[in-house]
Amino acid sequence: MTAETRFRNARIVLADSIVEGSIAISDGVIAAVDAGPAQSGEDMDGDYLIPGLVELHTDHLESHYRPRPGVFWDAMASLHAHDVQIIGSGITTVFDAVRIGSDPDLPDMGEHVEKLTGAIETGRKDGWLRSEHFVHLRCELPAHDVIAQFEAHAGHEHTRLASVMDHTPGQRQFRSLDDYKRFYKDKIGRSQVELDAYLAARQAEHDRHSAPNRAHIVRRARELGLPLASHDDTTLLHVEEGVADGVAISEFPTTLEAASAAHDAGLAILMGAPNVVRGKSHSGNISATDLVRAGLLDILSSDYVPFALLQAAFVLPQRVDGLALPEALATVTRNPARSAGLDDRGEIAVGKRADLVRVRVVGGLPVIRSVWRQGERVN
Repeated sequence: MTAETRFRNARIVLADSIVEGSIAISDGVIAAVDAGPAQSGEDMDGDYLIPGLVELHTDHLESHYRPRPGVFWDAMASLHAHDVQIIGSGITTVFDAVRIGSDPDLPDMGEHVEKLTGAIETGRKDGWLRSEHFVHLRCELPAHDVIAQFEAHAGHEHTRLASVMDHTPGQRQFRSLDDYKRFYKDKIGRSQVELDAYLAARQAEHDRHSAPNRAHIVRRARELGLPLASHDDTTLLHVEEGVADGVAISEFPTTLEAASAAHDAGLAILMGAPNVVRGKSHSGNISATDLVRAGLLDILSSDYVPFALLQAAFVLPQRVDGLALPEALATVTRNPARSAGLDDRGEIAVGKRADLVRVRVVGGLPVIRSVWRQGERVN
């Protein structure tokens, strides 16, 4: 692509409206947005032009790296496959969520974190990644080695977000032990003795490590200027704890009570796009669409299905009365960009990065036809 480019005959989704017109790009930045017909430029044939999507929490890289229990793929090959699917889903900026902290299922997590973050660093330096990749450290607080792994990676240039989480049975997302057993039924023993031993061991880890690990990570994140998110807020106490710790994002609150409190406290609320597409949570928690209707959702994350991010943005206006496409798209573009401190992207406006996605709706499904990052076509 040349330094100066123009796209014409497009339905351009701006921050608060949709205009039919053209976009001029100069040196990777949007130079002009003009309504009405243009005589020159690549013809978009009436397709939508939307900002490149911004993803703050996807576990998808890990699913490529560990496609089956006990099977670990080459980290660079995993990143390549992940990157292709991410950019093919219109995501031009992605925060790859890398779990830190070992458990019985993954006793040597530090080794795997080194491989995954090392691959991301190499891909960024070598310039072959199609999307721009950052690292999101998912800090599992009950893990005995989470602090060591946090210290090893939190100061890296590509680490831009950390979240504190606790998946102990009886806590947060799994405050119901029955829910925990259903979700992890393939990972825990079938006999009552095995089950009791497993649950007791997880509770002991929580009692010993969670509070001091959280305090350390919160303190070090402040020192590093690293934004923090809290995961699976369920009660008012969880939200109050997050506010006291300086958390900026409440990820996947599980109840209306927690979401309302987070909103009132000024936290950005992030929910899963698959929740929107499916119409419900996979683990039985609050519906993301209900939070949209209540004015309590700011950001969507593709979580475990990359294409769900774009699909949810186009589904929401069909399900929520009065919600227009620009507002729905803000949950996957402008809002996550701002929450992550990336003010140079996330909307189509003069001076912003030319991260663009060409979309055509076919049979109600948004179909991606082209993707550009900083004005350069990458898909």
